[in-house]
Amino acid sequence: MKTAEKKNWRTKLHEIIYEADTPLGKAFDLALLTLIVLSIVLVMLESVNSIDEKYHEALYIGEWVITIFFSLEYIARIITVKKPAKYIFSFYGIIDLLSTIPLYLSFIPGFSYLLTVRSLRLLRVFRILKVTRYIGASNKLKRALLHSRPKIFIFLFAVVIISIIAGTIMYIVEGEEHGFSSIPHSVYWCIVTLTTVGYGDIAPATPLGQFIASIIMIMGYGIIAVPTGIITSEYSKADEHVDTNTQSCTSCNESHHADGAKFCLSCGHTLFEDEDLG
Repeated sequence: MKTAEKKNWRTKLHEIIYEADTPLGKAFDLALLTLIVLSIVLVMLESVNSIDEKYHEALYIGEWVITIFFSLEYIARIITVKKPAKYIFSFYGIIDLLSTIPLYLSFIPGFSYLLTVRSLRLLRVFRILKVTRYIGASNKLKRALLHSRPKIFIFLFAVVIISIIAGTIMYIVEGEEHGFSSIPHSVYWCIVTLTTVGYGDIAPATPLGQFIASIIMIMGYGIIAVPTGIITSEYSKADEHVDTNTQSCTSCNESHHADGAKFCLSCGHTLFEDEDLG
């Protein structure tokens, strides 16, 4: 009887933490999102000296409350999966750890100076990455970016080639007297111009140089549209995938299974609610 109760307790906790298709799961996700946003706000407020000097104690207490909550969440995520190592060393597992440890490190000798200069405490901004776990559309975007990698790589390679050629030409046309002191410096100017940033620290002075710069700037507007079109095309294809839910496998932690699926798409483990988590 005790074993059955244990299984039921761990299964329900797993559903609340890892899945969002239940009322408790949605409430947990909403609470977690709220705390993540609140934590980021606290980090930003601490960086403002006037606010930190006046409300330092309140900010410190608030940060400890949030840290303890995230610590409990991290432990709960570990104990509710069959293979904890897969979660611990996963992308989200590492982010969850980085979101939790900064304040605890303040008690370790040798870390106090780092915390004084706030360099280590800024690790808490990684909590903003936890948000992506709870945004369904982010999975479509991730899939679109992964499928776009070969095309984007070829596009970026072409941009590098154009920048090297145009930068070399500008170095020949303008020369050192107009700020184009070397080919690498000229390539830097070309990349800045091609991406339509245009810092203005270097500018062509000769008519021919200005003409070439005009062509590069016009090309820049066209180049912006290329990766946008590639990703948009792959993003549209992502809509063709089978409808999925947030049901998570307790064995390998794989989520987004097809509606009505009985087995994990990754490891084949059963997705029944009464599965053994022991």
